[in-house]
Amino acid sequence: MVDESLLKPFSHLRLSLMRGPEIEDLVPSVDIFEDKGDLVMKAELPGINKNDIEVTLSDGSITISGEKKKESEVKKKDYHKWERSYGSFCRTFPLPVEIQTDKVHSTFKDGVLEVRMPKSEAAKSKEIKVRIQ
Repeated sequence: MVDESLLKPFSHLRLSLMRGPEIEDLVPSVDIFEDKGDLVMKAELPGINKNDIEVTLSDGSITISGEKKKESEVKKKDYHKWERSYGSFCRTFPLPVEIQTDKVHSTFKDGVLEVRMPKSEAAKSKEIKVRIQ
């Protein structure tokens, strides 16, 4: 077992490595909102192929996961550069209301995943508008 005091001088290094642009590019930005009786989740996934994305619903939550693969190659007269990077992500969000799981559908266009989840009738009937005085 490694003594924690040995790691402290290097703790700033680990944090700076974990917060680099590669990590930020890998973790998708996600918005969840209501629209026309549906709960909608939009995730920005630029550079990711739709076949590398998985969406699952379970126990009152939604999970998106996937893998980003990036390759670049530059051939010049004096050098040849070839870089590859891979990484995976997984984000889970609790759903604030019950949804009709059999009517959930998704689209993926221009790097944006949209998942529409119609709220259950029970969840719709629980909503009460409060008059503001």
